[in-house]
Amino acid sequence: MKLTGKAALVTGAARGIGKAIALALAREGCDVVVSDIDEPLAKAVAREIEDMGQKALAVRTDVSKLEDVKALFKKTIEVFGRLDILVNNAGIIRRGSLEDHSDADWELVMAVNLRGTYYCSREAARIMKRQRSGRIINISSVAGKVGDITSAPSYGPSKGAVNALTKSLARELAPFGVTVNAVAPHAIETEMSAEWSEERRRAVISQIPLGRMGKPEEVAAAVVFLASEEAAFITGEILDVNGGYLMD
Repeated sequence: MKLTGKAALVTGAARGIGKAIALALAREGCDVVVSDIDEPLAKAVAREIEDMGQKALAVRTDVSKLEDVKALFKKTIEVFGRLDILVNNAGIIRRGSLEDHSDADWELVMAVNLRGTYYCSREAARIMKRQRSGRIINISSVAGKVGDITSAPSYGPSKGAVNALTKSLARELAPFGVTVNAVAPHAIETEMSAEWSEERRRAVISQIPLGRMGKPEEVAAAVVFLASEEAAFITGEILDVNGGYLMD
């Protein structure tokens, strides 16, 4: 196992990509904090991790609220004593045209996707700088590189900002032995993509050279790689996981 003895924290880990990441890290030997706003589902994922023989902790967290984030990291250190890997996966989307997209929707998407990533990264950095080691991995989106492609005018900007934050933190934290990278998925089988019409799904797949949707486990595999020693010389990278939709 690549990550034996490491402690990881995954936000938005109760379902979809976040759950796949939490389980993949556990399979590689990590003890995992399962953070999510849905506490019952977070506890269910934690039980799955414990069944693998790893330690797990479920913590209800709204990452847009600073007091929740501070409590999350405090609990992590109390239970595990360290933090080696942070995966900022918690994210939301609100759909609609530019004209229908409310100010409240814009603020909420930015609060969760960007501010939540910032808050969690800041708390993790305080711990990892003391340890002189760590991995911060942000879950972005192809929309952060090419703009919104599914009528969600706040989502792409929030993820584009996450990409810029990733690079800024990578430069700042590198002298402390902390790497900061992002994974940018597209067309993954999740609750978000389940909202698409069958026509939309066919249109999306038609633009993917590999000719299919991706799986949450394929995003998780990229995260495991970036968390591993094999990726020790990679920082500030936005890694595409999109079946060839975007090649940059």
